[in-house]
Amino acid sequence: MTTIAEKPDYSLYSNAFGYLRQPLDFKPCDSDADVVVIGLPFDMATTGRSGGRMGPDAIRRASVNLAWEDTRWPWDFSLGQTIKMVDAGDLVFNCGDAADFTERVEAFATKVLDSGKALMSFGGDHFVTLPLLRAHHKKFGTMALLHFDAHTDTYSQGSKFDHGTMFFHAPKEGLVDPERSVQVGIRTDYTKEGHGYQVIDAATANDLTAEQIVEQIKARVGDMPLYVTFDIDCLDPAFAPGTGTPVCGGLTSDKAMKIIRGLRGMNIVGMDVVEVAPSYDHADITALAGATLGYEMLHVWAVAKGLVK
Repeated sequence: MTTIAEKPDYSLYSNAFGYLRQPLDFKPCDSDADVVVIGLPFDMATTGRSGGRMGPDAIRRASVNLAWEDTRWPWDFSLGQTIKMVDAGDLVFNCGDAADFTERVEAFATKVLDSGKALMSFGGDHFVTLPLLRAHHKKFGTMALLHFDAHTDTYSQGSKFDHGTMFFHAPKEGLVDPERSVQVGIRTDYTKEGHGYQVIDAATANDLTAEQIVEQIKARVGDMPLYVTFDIDCLDPAFAPGTGTPVCGGLTSDKAMKIIRGLRGMNIVGMDVVEVAPSYDHADITALAGATLGYEMLHVWAVAKGLVK
């Protein structure tokens, strides 16, 4: 008979504090991790419904549903046995101070990247990507951007801290090259003159196969360092209701995952998932989508870094 002491001490939901049940490490740069996970609980730049600051916690909790499988379909390798990962918890900043948040994100990300590790970030509203891009630019130079979203976020109007202006400012700062970048899932109005980015709008993306979309992305980006940012409202509200600015007519979670998987071989240097707002969610399906998209990105990153035999 098996005694209590002899039973495994693993329980699916017990003490699952980190993303994918990974250990918490508040000094991640001193660890031997390949990838550092950081939560960015910020939604002061939101123009729609607030609540994205609770996204990192919701994504972590939903990720428990992914952690029990050693190898997850359709991948043929164990992520946990291929890369070392730690969760650095949530960024600490002066509450209500957007400028302080922005400076601290860039400083933290810079330190992580300088230590030779990659960063997987969970927001928070989409503004968080701008300071992340600034940090990645210091290490990788001008990057290509693969941006999944219902909105282009290239609007010139708005405040200094606005989740709709990051990709207007990023090219002007030399962080990304629009001529080598792609936006997927767009289905709101934007000024096309001088826009620069290639747009695969949602209606077109829904008519194309994932393979056809990936072909366009690879042709545009080439071998440039690639930053991948996924606003969860790229997905149709049927698959991601828990977000601040839902727009009907988006992608399915299946198609989005297939596109991410198709990025194998590309030079991915940075990754984030943003705009999960759990107060508008149902049965955690938006949080689960965000957690799963991050999971897929990490598999692709592992392949790109040659860590898979």
